[in-house]
Amino acid sequence: MADTKERDPKQAQADQGEAPQGQELKPADVAPAEAPAAPQPKQKEKQKEKQKEKQKDKQKGKKPAEGKPAPAEPEGPPPEPAPPPRLHEYYVQRVRPKLTQQFGLANPHEIPKLVKIVLNVGMGDASKNPKALESAVAELAAITGQQPVVTRAKKAIANFNLREGMPVGCSVTLRAARMFEFLDRFITIAVPRMRDFRGLPTDSFDGRGNYTIGIKEQMIFPEIDYDKVEKIHGMDITFVTSAGRDDTALALLRELGMPFRGEAPVAVA
Repeated sequence: MADTKERDPKQAQADQGEAPQGQELKPADVAPAEAPAAPQPKQKEKQKEKQKEKQKDKQKGKKPAEGKPAPAEPEGPPPEPAPPPRLHEYYVQRVRPKLTQQFGLANPHEIPKLVKIVLNVGMGDASKNPKALESAVAELAAITGQQPVVTRAKKAIANFNLREGMPVGCSVTLRAARMFEFLDRFITIAVPRMRDFRGLPTDSFDGRGNYTIGIKEQMIFPEIDYDKVEKIHGMDITFVTSAGRDDTALALLRELGMPFRGEAPVAVA
């Protein structure tokens, strides 16, 4: 029993890798220390690919995709703002003072002004002939310089084979600069090209200062190409004013150069 007890500490020292008493450890007996883990080959390949992508982006003059791209700076000087419409300047300089004196308006907000112009094209066979509706939309966009909106039926009517939501035409609403530019082209170019034109009627007001006229052909506008017209159609044009009365609205449109029947039109300088 005494022998086994004496051997136990030696075996414990041997198991722990320590040299027994009175002996030195040989280099072969010592366990090598754990070396740091080397990077995996896949990680090296990924790092190399990222470096190549960065070099390519630098050569192209672009920033790496990791950060947010900076907004591109415009080349050259900034674009000049568009000049104001000719008819708008004429309204501010000539028409407003004249209407103020004519009707004795003390408040400048009472002076009538043009709010918007609405062009509406109605096509009853739009559901049966979709190409005609597409051509009408393209023509109205060329006339006004603004994309029209396709109007749809609000309720179903069995006698007309009409269901709710079916396309029935298109319309455009013009405001601000585009409104004055269209009015200028309409008065100076389109109206004189009407057949047998003898002036616009003065009884087409609705009692609230809004004026509506109907046009039989869209060919009076110079933007329409005769060769590309598939079907001749008319349109309704409504001039919405802030007058609230027909007499003030008539005076406003007359001063803007609208040629009414039996009157000499005002020359817009």
